[in-house]
Amino acid sequence: MVRGKVEMKLIENTTSRQVTFSKRRNGLLKKAYELSVLCDAEVALIIFSQKGKLYEFSSSNMQKTIKRYLEHARRKQNISTEVEGQMQHCEEDTATLAQKIELLENSKQKLLGQNLETCSLQELHEIDSQLEKSLKIIRARKCGLKPENVPEKQHENGSCHRSTSPEVVTELFIGLHPVQNGC
Repeated sequence: MVRGKVEMKLIENTTSRQVTFSKRRNGLLKKAYELSVLCDAEVALIIFSQKGKLYEFSSSNMQKTIKRYLEHARRKQNISTEVEGQMQHCEEDTATLAQKIELLENSKQKLLGQNLETCSLQELHEIDSQLEKSLKIIRARKCGLKPENVPEKQHENGSCHRSTSPEVVTELFIGLHPVQNGC
């Protein structure tokens, strides 16, 4: 048997509404009592009539139960606020990382000789300088020397750019890898 959805609406007749309120209120109070006894649950029930009259049931001290509820609601709100803060922090981190990735991609393309038409003369000189430094480091590694002992000019057969940024370390090899091409 399939039960249909019961449509509920306000009882228009004032006398019928009051009789229904009294019956349902008593039934609800009885169920609250049964739940507290049968399940050893702490139950508090507060009902205000349409005229403002208070009806209540508490399986223990009503004030303690309300205080316990308020503390629980406050903790729940604090946890929700904390999670929102963490989510906002993650979104900010994601945006920052996306910007760094874009900058690295642009730098990589320029080191590979792509999109150089947008570079100023100063930027081109900086890229040239980075590539020269990278060549010196590669040659030093191939020959087993420390980079500070490398002479200014050596033969040119490849390049490497190593970012010295403390946040990101990248290597870009152009030409034969130093391990494959001995000194």
